[in-house]
Order: sequence, then C-alpha cells, then structure tokens
Amino acid sequence: MIKHIVQWNHRENFSEAEKKTNAEKIKNELESLKDKIEGVVSIRVILNPLATSDRDIILDSEFETEEALQQYQIHPEHVRVSGFVKECVQDRVCVDYQL
Repeated sequence: MIKHIVQWNHRENFSEAEKKTNAEKIKNELESLKDKIEGVVSIRVILNPLATSDRDIILDSEFETEEALQQYQIHPEHVRVSGFVKECVQDRVCVDYQL
C-alpha cells in the first residue's frame, strides 16, 4: 500500500470567496477520482486544517501499489483535475511512502 499526501496553499490573487469555491471544487473533483481510476484505495481532501497548519488544502490518499500511483498521475481524469488545481494553488508539497 502506498500513501500519497499533497499539500497546497491558495494563490493570493483570489478573494476569500473564490478560494472557498475553488477549494470545494478541488475537493469534489479529486475525491471523485477514486471511482474513476483503478488502484486507488482512498482519496480524502481536507479543507479545514487547524490554524497552526502551514497549508490550506491537504490531499490524503492511498494506492494499492506504486505502479497504481504512477498510473493515477498520468490518467486523463487526474491530468484534467490537476490542471484546475494548478490554477488555484501554489506551494505544492508532496510525500509518498509505503505503508
């Protein structure tokens, strides 16, 4: 099992309302990938980290294998969602590890 965690901050050029709308769309789009891409065990997007956190949006996901994670990253649906995410966020931080 592979754990894939990604964290971002909102781009500063958006209003608070736009940040909230974008974050909700990011959550819905990313979480919908579980049912569209083989090898995804779970996808959870957290939009309300504690105030002590350094990031605004967290993707917490698990994959059956490292190969499944690699296939997820190039899957057309992930590429489509990733394009929207990149328009809305900055400061991407990622960690992948085996459980």
